[in-house]
Amino acid sequence: MSDDRMSGNRLLCQVFKSSRKDAMYLYVDKREGVERVPEPLLERFGKPVPAMTLILSPDKRLGRANAEEVMQAIREQGFYLQLPPAKEEYLLDLYRTPTQARY
Repeated sequence: MSDDRMSGNRLLCQVFKSSRKDAMYLYVDKREGVERVPEPLLERFGKPVPAMTLILSPDKRLGRANAEEVMQAIREQGFYLQLPPAKEEYLLDLYRTPTQARY
């Protein structure tokens, strides 16, 4: 892209939530939507569900991502994929062993 929105300090961003995977989000340029997202990724992601629109800048605070990295990924490849957080080992133990009520 040659226009100023892709080279400046700010980017109008649309965030989509995955319809298939909990806590998976896709960040894209609001004006492009998902047109630059590869088809195989969209198939695994499921139907993109709009979550929010925000203006990204390098100093913007995001919960689990670095705004500068998100902006760079969107400019270079057309999207940024935020994966679900990794499960802590102690939480995985809860799934492996049955729990007992403790009084």
